[in-house]
This record gives sequence, C-alpha cells and structure tokens, in this order.
Amino acid sequence: MKRIRLSDYNTQLGPLIDVQHPLDYKEHPTLNSTNIYADNLLLNHKKYLEKGKKYYIICNKGFLSKKVVSTLEYYGYDVTQVIH
Repeated sequence: MKRIRLSDYNTQLGPLIDVQHPLDYKEHPTLNSTNIYADNLLLNHKKYLEKGKKYYIICNKGFLSKKVVSTLEYYGYDVTQVIH
C-alpha cells in the first residue's frame, strides 16, 4: 500500500478524495478534497473512478482510508493513502 503525508500532497498529483462520513467532513473538511463516503465509493467505484488514473484517499483518522485503499487496490485502481 502506497502512502504519503498530507504535507507532501499537491493537486497536480491527482484528485484527493476524503472518505469520511459527510457529517464528519462538514466538521473537519480536508482542503482541496472531494468528499465521497467510504461505503459509497466502494459500492460505486466504477461511477467515481477510472482505471489508469491516480487517486489519493484520506480520512480524519486513517482507518477508513486504509480500508478503502486496500480494497480499491484489489480492484485494480492506482490509489495512495494520504496520512495527516
């Protein structure tokens, strides 16, 4: 599993997806991110993601993003976990 620190992320690398629950995201949004709740992203990955593109996945505590990155890697996506 690939990981980078949030301080090393920039928007030129690829989209940043915050997988927190929408209510948590409203309280603790991540700058320059799009909020797609983890369950929604995993169930509808073909709707939100394209194979061959890079995506960066973050959440407030790191647990959800780790699960999402692991699953999406299994599905064949190029994803990197972003940690605080």
